[in-house]
Parts: sequence; C-alpha cells; structure tokens
Amino acid sequence: MRTKIVAGNWKLNKDKEGSKSLIKELKKAIQENPLQDTRVIVAPTFVNLSASVKAAKKSKIEVVAQNMHQAINGAYTGEVSADMLKAIGVATVILGHSERRTYFNETDAALAEKMNTVLEKEMEAIFCFGEVLEDRKSGNHFAVVESQLKNALFHLEGKDWSSIILAYEPVWAIGTGETASADQAQEMHAFIRSIIEKQYSTAVAEAVSILYGGSVKPSNAEEIFSKPDVDGGLIGGAALSVADFVGIINAI
Repeated sequence: MRTKIVAGNWKLNKDKEGSKSLIKELKKAIQENPLQDTRVIVAPTFVNLSASVKAAKKSKIEVVAQNMHQAINGAYTGEVSADMLKAIGVATVILGHSERRTYFNETDAALAEKMNTVLEKEMEAIFCFGEVLEDRKSGNHFAVVESQLKNALFHLEGKDWSSIILAYEPVWAIGTGETASADQAQEMHAFIRSIIEKQYSTAVAEAVSILYGGSVKPSNAEEIFSKPDVDGGLIGGAALSVADFVGIINAI
C-alpha cells in the first residue's frame, strides 16, 4: 500500500512568526486525527526552516525545503546545500517546481544533478514536473511529461526510487484556479506509473507515491484523491489556510 501524502508548499509566504503560528495551529487541528498512513508535510521558506522544524517537534508534521543546490559547497552565492538542510533537521526537499523551472531556468540536466546529490546525501526528494497549457492543447502533454522524467530521473537505479516522491503539476492549473478534472489527473498519473514500470519494474512503479499539484481545494480534493493512481497532493495557496489544508488532509 502506497503512502498517502499531503504536502503544503508555502512558497514566498509567511515570516518567522507567521510560520511558527501556522504550524502551531495545524498541530492543534490534526492532533486528534490518527492520519494512519498519511504524511503531512509543510515547506516554509529557507530562512524559516529552522524555526519551523522546532515548532513542528513532537507532532505529525514534517518540515521540508522548497529547493537546494546540487553542489556540496563552493562559490554559489545565495544558495543552500544538502548538508546545510540536514544540519537543521530537514531531510526532504522539493525539486523542479514549475516556478523554479520558469522563473529560474532550472533544466532537466540541473535537476538530474540535484537528484544525484539527494541520493548521495541520503535525503528524499519531492520531484515536480508537468506540462504547460500549450502542450495540453496540442496533445503533447504525455510526451512532455515522459521527457521530463526520463531526462532527470531515469539514469537512477530502481532502488533509488524509495527516496523519490513524484508530484505531477499541470502548469496551467497552478495558481490559476483552474484544475484538471479528476479523470484527467488519473489519466496522467496512470501514464506516469506505466512509463516507470516500463523503465524499471511493476514493483517500483506501484511503490512510488504520485501527488497531484494544481489548485487542489477542500471542495475537489476528495474526488481527485479517490482515483487509484493519485496518492495525495502538493498544495499551494490552500496550504496557507489551516481550515483549507486540514479539509484537504481529511479528504485523503
């Protein structure tokens, strides 16, 4: 049985006190919820990670990073390394988010290097990928997704996939209020699992958790999460509201 995951990407939101307060409210809201096989994850900004890790102690909330550099150290002004993250208790990182690809020109080749560092440092990655609206309209969305996965991940060995969570994000449905239908999400998630099975094995494909990321809300979460190949969500705006985020968690 695959692990269910609800991950909140806070992006460039919340200062130190705001981050601690949101985690405190979230802890209180879910403390009576057994959650069973569900992981609850939040990703604050770099400067608030340490305080957030401390705030989340003795709770079911995991704190992860929104990005990291592939180098271990060196002349990379403004960047953060795997060792720096691990030193403050962060062992999971989001990689390849569409905003990183779009605004900071992250390439599949760079993401492949970051994945190598994740594995070298015995960390875990939430790897993001997905098509833009033009790809969807032209019917090229399957080819784009397959290319992103192959270029960044398919050099890895089957055993490495125990450290990978996938997050499919149709770029046209991020921050737009638009959402892929539950059937569209299932269709793509099933396709993703099929190409992993072809490259590796049924066991690897069936074990990896694939999250849907694209304007998930309490009102649509249950329908999306009910699909057999959707294992949870990478949540943006709704993760900044405790009521909305808990509503999505409860929909798993």
